Amino acid sequence: MDLRIVFMGTPDFAVPSLDILVDNGYEVVGVITATDKWGGRGKKKLLESPVKKAAIRHGIPVLQPKNLKDPDFLEELRSLRANLQVIVAFRMLPEAVWDMPKLGTFNLHGSLLPKYRGAAPINWAIIRGENETGVTSFFLQHEIDTGDLIFQESMPIHPDDTAGDVHDRMMYLGAEVVLKTVRAIADESVSPQRQDDTRATSAPKLFSENCQIDFDKPVQEVHNFVRGLSPYPAAWTTLDEQQLKILKAEAEQATVPESPGTMLSDDKSYLTIACKDGYLNVLRLQLQGRKRMDIRDFLNGFTLADTSGRVG
Repeated sequence: MDLRIVFMGTPDFAVPSLDILVDNGYEVVGVITATDKWGGRGKKKLLESPVKKAAIRHGIPVLQPKNLKDPDFLEELRSLRANLQVIVAFRMLPEAVWDMPKLGTFNLHGSLLPKYRGAAPINWAIIRGENETGVTSFFLQHEIDTGDLIFQESMPIHPDDTAGDVHDRMMYLGAEVVLKTVRAIADESVSPQRQDDTRATSAPKLFSENCQIDFDKPVQEVHNFVRGLSPYPAAWTTLDEQQLKILKAEAEQATVPESPGTMLSDDKSYLTIACKDGYLNVLRLQLQGRKRMDIRDFLNGFTLADTSGRVG
């Protein structure tokens, strides 16, 4: 079956999926992405999304609607005469958009659905201590991340992986699943399966206020929290009323005489923080108003004696 594909996506995560479709000869007749934004020093530079840059590189027309329900946008989208839409890391779509193409609209999600439905599946899988995650392609329907499953591929979460590590591996695995899905739709071999809602878990959007570290918890749980929020939005605590982001750490099980949140350091090479049943050895961090640093560089200008000796 001949396909005319509209691709929707915005960040780096979506670029390999667009590239793999073009590289394998599929006709992508249009790309929908976020509007350009002012950024850089002084917000004087107009920034294009990674997907827009990739589309221009491939010579594909780009649409950047502010409102996905705008009648002019819907007419322009309809004029592309796509019979399939592919969504990777884009915003929620109104039914008028996802129900438009004859062959449907499928999305790539960064979890093994129905686990971790929601905006932050990579982060929550690590925070909750999972040792496996994956990607899922599924047809869109009304409720978010609930549509019929097409394909899934799993991947490991290693003990020291951050959300950034998993993200960077997953975007290439995801591209392979997008290609596999499009091929199956083209040769009419797709056999979608309903999700088992009883197995569903959630992965809600993360905000700064729910990224604060609670050191009065098991050290492995604290370590997972740090890993799951690194590099963004980053787990944080406070040190003398300044925000301290912890970006990389190690968990050390031990009997802890100190109260949770107590800091220990030689002011040269290590900084460790007491948890409920061990120590969180900090390897990379960022104090408010400073750049991100490895622990030795940070301690070069930091003395524990000059602080309260506690975080949180």
